[in-house]
Amino acid sequence: MSEDRLVSPGSSQDDSSIEYALRPKSLDEFIGQERVRSQISVLLQAAKKRGAPADHILLSGPPGLGKTTLAMILASEMDTPIRISSGPAITHAGDLAAILSSLVEGEIFFLDEIHRLPRPAEELLYLAMEDFRVDVVVGKGPGATAIPLQLPRFTLVGATTRAGLLPSPLRDRFGFTAHLDFYESMELEEVIRRSAALLHLEIDVKAISEIAGRSRGTPRIANRLLRRVRDFAQVNGSNSLTHQDSLNALEMYEVDEMGLDRLDRGVLLALIERFNGGPVGLSTLAIAVGEEIETVESVAEPFLVRNGFMARTPRGRVATALGWSHLGRTPPAGALTLFDTPAPDA
Repeated sequence: MSEDRLVSPGSSQDDSSIEYALRPKSLDEFIGQERVRSQISVLLQAAKKRGAPADHILLSGPPGLGKTTLAMILASEMDTPIRISSGPAITHAGDLAAILSSLVEGEIFFLDEIHRLPRPAEELLYLAMEDFRVDVVVGKGPGATAIPLQLPRFTLVGATTRAGLLPSPLRDRFGFTAHLDFYESMELEEVIRRSAALLHLEIDVKAISEIAGRSRGTPRIANRLLRRVRDFAQVNGSNSLTHQDSLNALEMYEVDEMGLDRLDRGVLLALIERFNGGPVGLSTLAIAVGEEIETVESVAEPFLVRNGFMARTPRGRVATALGWSHLGRTPPAGALTLFDTPAPDA
């Protein structure tokens, strides 16, 4: 199947196929993260000159910033296969041993959500990363025997959204650690322009700016919103995406001008209406909005805190004056926080 057909707006491909097609295929195509890109470029060039696999790499940062894409680019740049798995998918040390023993020389093993790796598998990984060896245990009880199995030299690329949960022994075994930061609006506009070109879409400058401004600093969200605006325009018979199309589509999909979606507003609204702005515990807040604790903590809370709508305190979560104002409510005097208090005159 040709790439043009894969990304054509009229194609019957699902969003996951289109998202894959929109991924950059080389470091030169990868937009943003200039510091990380230059560091990885040096690492890869040095590995090529040595004729050896690259050092193990740990990529950390919020979801949607390009960790999986970078792993695929590494495999492409090194002209080597890539094996993809995740921490939750590995339930026993034997699962990991089976994957490692089937790798070929120089292959990249991408392990997403590495912080969720079970402890026995994690301990097996220590030896594999350092000595390229695993001990396969045969039998049980006193008669059990450990048979050492030599592994081909491979490159482990670990990805995590919560680097603080990684134990030091595992983190220290990576030769290079990179943290991916949220994107600036100008970078997101470049991402949207590139994606629109691949999707054969005509889109005006104001629509690009509108989508970028509501994408929460995340390329994955920017590409998703672009596809939703495209859907809206196509259903309404438009051949190009205008600023008005973007405004109407994003309003319909409940993404406001600051990038807050239904979940974000639900959390903020519950905090203000039910608990008078807080403080309130995370579990209580999650129950109030009918979501899992982990969903509120990992999806909504980071964005709300980073943009000053909510604050975390020793007593619980509180809504800031900006959070009250964004929902059109008058904040009480006690809502002033570090985020809202003006700096004293110099």
